[in-house]
Amino acid sequence: MSDQRAYGTLVLGGARSGKSRFAEDLALRSGLGRIYVATGTAFDGEMEKRIAAHRTQRGAGWRTVEEQTDLAGVLRREGKADAVLLVDCLTLWLNNLMMADRDLAAESARLCDAVSMLAGRCIFVSNEVGMGIVPDNRLSRDFRDAQGRLNQDMAAVCGKVIFVAAGQPFLLKPNQQPEISL
Repeated sequence: MSDQRAYGTLVLGGARSGKSRFAEDLALRSGLGRIYVATGTAFDGEMEKRIAAHRTQRGAGWRTVEEQTDLAGVLRREGKADAVLLVDCLTLWLNNLMMADRDLAAESARLCDAVSMLAGRCIFVSNEVGMGIVPDNRLSRDFRDAQGRLNQDMAAVCGKVIFVAAGQPFLLKPNQQPEISL
Protein backbone atom coordinates (compact mmCIF):
# COMPACT_ATOMS: atom_id res chain seq x y z
CA MET A 1 0.00 0.00 0.00
CA SER A 2 1.57 3.30 -1.02
CA ASP A 3 -0.53 5.36 1.39
CA GLN A 4 1.73 6.44 4.28
CA ARG A 5 -1.25 6.40 6.65
CA ALA A 6 -1.10 2.61 6.56
CA TYR A 7 1.90 2.87 8.88
CA GLY A 8 -0.21 4.08 11.82
CA THR A 9 -2.31 1.68 13.91
CA LEU A 10 -4.67 2.98 16.59
CA VAL A 11 -5.60 0.56 19.38
CA LEU A 12 -8.59 1.72 21.44
CA GLY A 13 -10.28 0.25 24.49
CA GLY A 14 -11.50 0.89 27.97
CA ALA A 15 -9.52 0.65 31.21
CA ARG A 16 -8.02 -2.82 31.71
CA SER A 17 -9.40 -3.98 28.36
CA GLY A 18 -6.11 -5.56 27.25
CA LYS A 19 -5.28 -2.86 24.72
CA SER A 20 -1.67 -2.33 25.86
CA ARG A 21 -0.93 -6.05 25.92
CA PHE A 22 -2.47 -6.41 22.46
CA ALA A 23 -0.42 -3.46 21.12
CA GLU A 24 2.78 -4.90 22.60
CA ASP A 25 2.05 -8.22 20.92
CA LEU A 26 1.54 -6.45 17.58
CA ALA A 27 4.92 -4.78 17.97
CA LEU A 28 6.60 -8.07 18.88
CA ARG A 29 5.09 -9.83 15.87
CA SER A 30 6.37 -7.10 13.53
CA GLY A 31 9.91 -8.45 13.81
CA LEU A 32 11.21 -4.87 13.84
CA GLY A 33 13.24 -3.07 16.49
CA ARG A 34 10.88 -1.95 19.25
CA ILE A 35 10.71 1.52 20.73
CA TYR A 36 8.30 2.17 23.59
CA VAL A 37 7.19 5.81 23.81
CA ALA A 38 6.02 6.39 27.37
CA THR A 39 3.78 9.40 27.94
CA GLY A 40 2.92 8.77 31.59
CA THR A 41 4.36 10.59 34.56
CA ALA A 42 4.80 8.85 37.91
CA PHE A 43 3.05 11.54 39.96
CA ASP A 44 2.08 9.20 42.82
CA GLY A 45 2.68 5.71 44.18
CA GLU A 46 -0.17 4.13 42.26
CA MET A 47 1.17 5.47 38.95
CA GLU A 48 4.67 4.28 39.84
CA LYS A 49 3.24 0.77 40.29
CA ARG A 50 1.36 0.93 36.98
CA ILE A 51 4.50 2.00 35.12
CA ALA A 52 6.52 -0.78 36.78
CA ALA A 53 3.84 -3.35 35.85
CA HIS A 54 3.92 -2.19 32.21
CA ARG A 55 7.74 -2.49 32.14
CA THR A 56 7.54 -6.02 33.54
CA GLN A 57 4.78 -6.98 31.10
CA ARG A 58 6.83 -5.71 28.13
CA GLY A 59 9.96 -7.57 29.08
CA ALA A 60 13.37 -7.09 27.45
CA GLY A 61 14.06 -5.99 23.91
CA TRP A 62 12.51 -2.53 24.07
CA ARG A 63 14.18 0.87 23.99
CA THR A 64 12.16 3.39 25.97
CA VAL A 65 11.69 7.05 25.07
CA GLU A 66 9.89 9.12 27.69
CA GLU A 67 7.98 12.08 26.33
CA GLN A 68 5.04 13.77 28.00
CA THR A 69 4.10 16.40 25.41
CA ASP A 70 6.08 16.42 22.12
CA LEU A 71 4.86 13.23 20.46
CA ALA A 72 5.10 14.73 16.98
CA GLY A 73 8.79 15.40 17.58
CA VAL A 74 9.37 11.84 18.78
CA LEU A 75 7.65 10.40 15.69
CA ARG A 76 9.82 12.51 13.42
CA ARG A 77 13.05 11.61 15.27
CA GLU A 78 12.43 7.95 16.02
CA GLY A 79 10.17 6.76 13.19
CA LYS A 80 12.33 4.60 10.94
CA ALA A 81 11.55 1.82 8.48
CA ASP A 82 13.43 -0.74 10.61
CA ALA A 83 11.57 -0.02 13.86
CA VAL A 84 8.09 0.01 15.31
CA LEU A 85 7.11 2.68 17.82
CA LEU A 86 4.51 1.95 20.47
CA VAL A 87 3.00 5.10 21.98
CA ASP A 88 1.33 4.26 25.28
CA CYS A 89 -0.78 6.20 25.68
CA LEU A 90 -2.56 9.07 23.97
CA THR A 91 -4.88 9.49 26.94
CA LEU A 92 -2.02 10.32 29.31
CA TRP A 93 -0.49 12.55 26.62
CA LEU A 94 -3.76 14.46 26.34
CA ASN A 95 -3.92 14.80 30.13
CA ASN A 96 -0.36 16.19 30.15
CA LEU A 97 -1.32 18.75 27.51
CA MET A 98 -4.44 19.81 29.42
CA MET A 99 -2.49 20.22 32.66
CA ALA A 100 0.10 22.34 30.80
CA ASP A 101 -2.75 24.48 29.36
CA ARG A 102 -1.68 23.72 25.78
CA ASP A 103 -3.83 24.27 22.69
CA LEU A 104 -5.34 20.78 22.31
CA ALA A 105 -6.62 21.27 18.77
CA ALA A 106 -3.22 22.53 17.58
CA GLU A 107 -1.33 19.72 19.31
CA SER A 108 -3.72 17.11 17.89
CA ALA A 109 -3.28 18.55 14.39
CA ARG A 110 0.51 18.53 14.85
CA LEU A 111 0.40 14.88 15.91
CA CYS A 112 -1.86 13.90 13.00
CA ASP A 113 0.47 15.66 10.56
CA ALA A 114 3.39 13.66 11.97
CA VAL A 115 1.42 10.41 11.66
CA SER A 116 0.66 11.14 8.01
CA MET A 117 4.43 11.53 7.40
CA LEU A 118 5.60 8.42 9.28
CA ALA A 119 8.65 6.70 7.80
CA GLY A 120 7.99 3.53 9.79
CA ARG A 121 5.37 1.66 11.77
CA CYS A 122 3.72 3.18 14.83
CA ILE A 123 1.09 1.80 17.20
CA PHE A 124 -0.91 4.24 19.31
CA VAL A 125 -2.80 3.11 22.42
CA SER A 126 -5.72 5.25 23.55
CA ASN A 127 -8.63 4.96 25.94
CA GLU A 128 -12.20 5.09 24.76
CA VAL A 129 -13.65 7.17 27.60
CA GLY A 130 -16.98 8.30 26.18
CA MET A 131 -18.94 5.06 26.57
CA GLY A 132 -19.79 5.42 30.24
CA ILE A 133 -21.66 7.82 32.45
CA VAL A 134 -21.50 11.57 31.90
CA PRO A 135 -18.80 12.99 34.20
CA ASP A 136 -20.07 15.14 37.04
CA ASN A 137 -17.69 18.08 36.60
CA ARG A 138 -16.64 20.40 33.80
CA LEU A 139 -12.95 19.42 33.69
CA SER A 140 -13.83 15.74 33.32
CA ARG A 141 -16.43 16.50 30.65
CA ASP A 142 -13.92 18.67 28.78
CA PHE A 143 -11.37 15.84 28.97
CA ARG A 144 -13.88 13.25 27.74
CA ASP A 145 -14.82 15.49 24.81
CA ALA A 146 -11.18 16.23 23.93
CA GLN A 147 -10.33 12.51 24.09
CA GLY A 148 -13.21 11.69 21.77
CA ARG A 149 -12.07 14.31 19.25
CA LEU A 150 -8.45 13.10 19.46
CA ASN A 151 -9.50 9.48 18.89
CA GLN A 152 -11.55 10.52 15.85
CA ASP A 153 -8.66 12.56 14.43
CA MET A 154 -6.21 9.70 14.94
CA ALA A 155 -8.60 7.13 13.47
CA ALA A 156 -8.84 9.30 10.36
CA VAL A 157 -5.05 9.32 9.77
CA CYS A 158 -4.22 5.77 10.83
CA GLY A 159 -4.49 2.93 8.34
CA LYS A 160 -5.77 0.50 10.97
CA VAL A 161 -8.03 0.99 13.97
CA ILE A 162 -8.58 -1.85 16.42
CA PHE A 163 -10.94 -1.81 19.39
CA VAL A 164 -10.08 -4.14 22.29
CA ALA A 165 -12.73 -5.30 24.78
CA ALA A 166 -12.20 -8.07 27.35
CA GLY A 167 -8.85 -8.81 25.71
CA GLN A 168 -10.50 -9.46 22.34
CA PRO A 169 -9.52 -7.31 19.34
CA PHE A 170 -12.12 -6.06 16.85
CA LEU A 171 -10.93 -4.55 13.58
CA LEU A 172 -12.73 -1.24 12.93
CA LYS A 173 -10.60 0.00 10.03
CA PRO A 174 -10.11 -0.96 7.31
CA ASN A 175 -13.81 -1.65 7.29
CA GLN A 176 -14.99 -4.59 5.23
CA GLN A 177 -18.70 -4.01 5.85
CA PRO A 178 -21.07 -3.05 3.05
CA GLU A 179 -22.38 0.49 2.96
CA ILE A 180 -24.99 1.00 5.66
CA SER A 181 -28.30 2.48 4.55
CA LEU A 182 -31.95 2.52 5.57
